Amino acid sequence: MALFQPRKIVNFALFVFLTAAMDIVAEPAHLCKLIDDHGPVVPTTPLVIFLEKVQETALKTFGPIKFDPKLYIDLSLKFDLPTVKQAFNDLPRTENGSVIASDFNGFLTKFMNEAEEDLEYVKPIDFVAEPEGFLPKVAHQGVRNWALEVHSLWKNLSRKVSDQVLENPQLHTLLPLKHPVIIPGSRFQEVYYWDSYWVIRGLLASKMYETAKGIIFNLIDLIDTYGYVLNGARAYYTNRSQPPLLSSMVIEVYKQTHDMDLVKKALPALIKEHKFWNSGVHNIAIEDAQGSIHNLSRYYAMWNQPRPESFTIDKETAHNISNNCEKKQLYREIASAAETGWDFSTRWMKNTSDLTTLSTTMILPVDLNTFIFKMELDITFLAKVAGESSDALQFDEASKARKKAMDAVFWDEEKGQWFDYWLDPSSYHKDVYKWDSKYQNQDIFASNFIPLWVRFQDETTVKKVAQSLESSGLLRAAGIATSLTNSSQQWDFPNGWAPLQHMIVEGLVRSGLEEAKSLAKDIAIRWIRTNYVTYKKVNAMHEKYDVSKCGEFGGGGEYVPQTGFGWSNGVVLAFLEEFGWPEDLDPQCQ
Repeated sequence: MALFQPRKIVNFALFVFLTAAMDIVAEPAHLCKLIDDHGPVVPTTPLVIFLEKVQETALKTFGPIKFDPKLYIDLSLKFDLPTVKQAFNDLPRTENGSVIASDFNGFLTKFMNEAEEDLEYVKPIDFVAEPEGFLPKVAHQGVRNWALEVHSLWKNLSRKVSDQVLENPQLHTLLPLKHPVIIPGSRFQEVYYWDSYWVIRGLLASKMYETAKGIIFNLIDLIDTYGYVLNGARAYYTNRSQPPLLSSMVIEVYKQTHDMDLVKKALPALIKEHKFWNSGVHNIAIEDAQGSIHNLSRYYAMWNQPRPESFTIDKETAHNISNNCEKKQLYREIASAAETGWDFSTRWMKNTSDLTTLSTTMILPVDLNTFIFKMELDITFLAKVAGESSDALQFDEASKARKKAMDAVFWDEEKGQWFDYWLDPSSYHKDVYKWDSKYQNQDIFASNFIPLWVRFQDETTVKKVAQSLESSGLLRAAGIATSLTNSSQQWDFPNGWAPLQHMIVEGLVRSGLEEAKSLAKDIAIRWIRTNYVTYKKVNAMHEKYDVSKCGEFGGGGEYVPQTGFGWSNGVVLAFLEEFGWPEDLDPQCQ
């Protein structure tokens, strides 16, 4: 099969104006210079627009060293917006738009609240120092003591939205959620969508069922309000979602609690979320080599401006693009890459050294469709539990159709992997794309193995995929690398991420094959070790780790390494619950 090199397909401008959707008609790409981008856009708020100006002024005033743009978009107001805007406009400025640092700090102190003030610490109602039945397979006392420290981090990361936000939401970018939350940590002072799945897996290992349910109820409220779960619980995240894992959260909590009220509340929301991912701009029809037409999903942010939380960074990224239409399309591709959770990676780029060649919206991703396939299986199960037979039948059929689509479009029998599929740019104006093997991106990414997580593979396929994983080059000293390309982007080599380790390991375990379970245990041991050793060195759990060597946290990307950290905590606890840690196994790097 031909090796697909997406960066050679077509000039970036030809990716503008994609398929017709949401009652918006796409225009031919060659008209890009004549008309504006026609994709859907969800408007932002006046507060966010104002805070973007504050962010820009802060960069000019304080300079780029250790500058984090998100800090300024997360500020809240002490007074109404017109009053604060007037005070901001009255600040004396230099020719380049900067303000004397003392004047700017005085303005921030008088008129703005710190981002952390939107949230208040709250002790989880179901936290105990050592839960009954906690990690029964962990016999090593040192590892057990560490696991209890990781468990205790749920207290540190537990918050509730402050009364100020609930009473005056127009003064805050934080959204007014009803239930307590677990934040990831560091700069991420709000709930994030797909992070929450692994947070919940950790909470379940910690026997914190009520806290886990509260997270789910918050996400259901977002669906009820917006029609989908937002990337995060901020006003500036309303234009995109994130990998859809709410059904997986509901299933895991239900398996532990058998809470029928949770099922009945979640089911309508999950059906609504499924529609979001399978209609409009997210839905793509593709005809396979045998002439059958399938429907698969893609990421597609409803936004074509710089991301507010990275406003200054995105403007700089697009600085050399003069054509307004191309610039808008780049902003949409950046936001869509953020929607994937993999922000950023060469996986989405035509030229692996050039972020401006992001083409996320022209890719059918293996992992997104795996998540939606699992959503369809989960809804089928939950509908049966709730006695909704017609819904169960509908989503059972949908899951079978998606499995066929994934086999036809993504699967490579010879390589033993599922590969992302890049849409043929010459077919942008057609209702149905025609499958061609040359548009499979056969570069190696951890996402190529994510379908293992959903148990629809036969024994022969699992063996083939496990062997492919072992020979892929991704398996390193401390876990599974995200890619084989060292690009300086954080979702590339040498970084490993907790969610990817967990899904692949859990998929191998669920397969039931002894050799697959042995591989899974080996990966889990490597990952637990690097988390343990790093924690002992710096007394913190990290967002990502350098898997090329044991005991090092990861780097790269557009912000400094973060600690906390929700999903890393959750995966370590989930792995220790599954595999344990024997007394005679050394947790230090080998």
